[in-house]
Amino acid sequence: MKPTFAVAPLAALLLSTVLASPLAAQTMQKSAPVAVPITPSVPDARDVPYPGGTMLLDIDASDTVRAAYRVTQTIPVAPGTTRLTLLFPQWLPGTHGTRGPLAELVDVKFYAGTTQLKWKRDPVEVFAFHVDIPAGASAVTAKFIHTSPLQSSEGRITMTQEMLNLQWEKMSLYPAGHYVRQIRVKPSVIFPAGWSVATALDGKSAAGNRVTWAETDYETLVDSPIFAGKHYKSYDLGQKVTLHVVADKPEQLAAKPEQIALHRNLVTEARLAFGANHFDHYEMLLALTDRMGSIGLEHHRSSENQLEPGAFTEWDKNEHDRNLLPHEYSHSWSGKFRRPARLWTPDYRQPMQGDLLWAYEGQDQFWGTVLAARSGLQGKAVILGMLANWAGGYSEQPGREWRSVEDTGLDPVFGARKPKPFASLARGEDYYREGALIWLEADQVIRAGTDGRKSIDDFARSFFGMRDGDWGQLPFEVDEIITRLNAVYPHDWKTFLDTRINQPGQPAPLGGIEKGGYKLVWKDEPNPYDKGLMTEAKNLNLTHSLGIVIDKDGKVTSTRWDGPAFNAGIVSGSKIVAVGGNTYDADGLKAAIKAAKNGAPIDLLVQRGNRFQTINVDWQGGLRWPWLERAVPEGTARLDQLMMPLRPMPKALPAKKK
Repeated sequence: MKPTFAVAPLAALLLSTVLASPLAAQTMQKSAPVAVPITPSVPDARDVPYPGGTMLLDIDASDTVRAAYRVTQTIPVAPGTTRLTLLFPQWLPGTHGTRGPLAELVDVKFYAGTTQLKWKRDPVEVFAFHVDIPAGASAVTAKFIHTSPLQSSEGRITMTQEMLNLQWEKMSLYPAGHYVRQIRVKPSVIFPAGWSVATALDGKSAAGNRVTWAETDYETLVDSPIFAGKHYKSYDLGQKVTLHVVADKPEQLAAKPEQIALHRNLVTEARLAFGANHFDHYEMLLALTDRMGSIGLEHHRSSENQLEPGAFTEWDKNEHDRNLLPHEYSHSWSGKFRRPARLWTPDYRQPMQGDLLWAYEGQDQFWGTVLAARSGLQGKAVILGMLANWAGGYSEQPGREWRSVEDTGLDPVFGARKPKPFASLARGEDYYREGALIWLEADQVIRAGTDGRKSIDDFARSFFGMRDGDWGQLPFEVDEIITRLNAVYPHDWKTFLDTRINQPGQPAPLGGIEKGGYKLVWKDEPNPYDKGLMTEAKNLNLTHSLGIVIDKDGKVTSTRWDGPAFNAGIVSGSKIVAVGGNTYDADGLKAAIKAAKNGAPIDLLVQRGNRFQTINVDWQGGLRWPWLERAVPEGTARLDQLMMPLRPMPKALPAKKK
């Protein structure tokens, strides 16, 4: 044991004396820094031509093993330029948020001739590259690689050994300070040998594996992605619309004539509904794959779409998924030609504002559904099931109490489309589906008020039908929507929209369904749409009974806030190991839920991390899935009338006499 000394009281006295002195008090105050001012160093876009001239953009997309796109881009500069600021696209059209994959842009180098140039990334606007230009230089050559994801955990896969989806904004730069429509570019791409290429770009020419297109503006380039692949087939759908299909295997391209006829119906019905086309030609790009990442993205003269490999060859299994092409095709009108004023931006740096996404995506979701029904791409049972799925979800969504539909238009920016712990309370991008149900109600208000003489089609022809062939952009504000609705049928549309769009705590949006002659009911089996979704996802959706969604291995992937499972302590990430003492399977759990209606317990063995717990879920309501049932006599439901084709239908032949 060490000896002790009686010095502690003296040390404490000396310390207290020092701390009590005015000098010590002054030196012990909290430091209070002053912010370093941020000096803007990136010029705002102006509507003037880029003075340097036409950029050359050359991409080598032939490396299907490493999925690396190697880029050489030449940016001419005006005489006397000493500094060039180049931007990587950040705010991408159609994604409604900051989606530019800057982290995938690597090995960035700039040259003037053979001299490598100094550059610096802007410390505030990190999508900007500042490049010092030596005297006498007439152009800057940028060389870099876009490292496309190789597995889904890294992002969406855009290249496989059978196909690719080249999106120009992911692998190009543009000079700051100009509207992107004022920047000229001439693109070329090297593809794997023997591949076919589809895009909306004009002036295509090929020399070996290199394909070049005519000079265009940067805005049109970004709006014109490429699908290319080893296995390819195209179909003429009429009205200068072409369906281009790439597939994992050649046999998956075997579409039947009657299947393609339904896609031709889509093109016909869209023209009849909207009253004009806003393209000079339209390229419907479709990938049939489970190897490349899924996508559904609109463009003015094309769309990017992915369906399951058996979309044609297993036609009957995929009806629930056939809303994609009608949805994206409708965007040529809703979102591309008619665009909310603050979702149109002069470049990909200016932030987009999503306050009118209910009129962009919500209206498009509505029209995609209507055109899918009118064309025959989806049958009545699936359409009603899809509407029931939406209506049922909103009838039990707790997040509606605090968050408006308009506010969900900002979700793409801060939510970034990532999974949420309790999505039912947080809400997500509900401007899509709830927006569609609100547009459905608007149609039914018009039909009821005019005794069926007018409908939402009259609004569509007024709102979309001007300037046939114009494929520019015509921005709008909410006042124009109200004015054009009133021109079709006078009504208090301002209050109608304000209540449903801007005010939280509203009833479930069932008005269109009920005015249309249907009602929401609950059954103990899934409707055809929900059944298709669960089959494709290989999960069990018990949102409206236990309040959970379970994957094929028993893992809980979603829990409804304040639902029975939530109240019992089951959350996302938990795994149901056993039901009533027996190993978990979906049929066993459904049987237990049915038995609970007669008083039997729902006892679940649940694993969360390394902890196992037996949990009793208090629920006696049985299995529940939403359905729509007709509530009026046959032939009088105005919802059915909305879904009827506008094109002349062949008359049924009279039955032959025996």
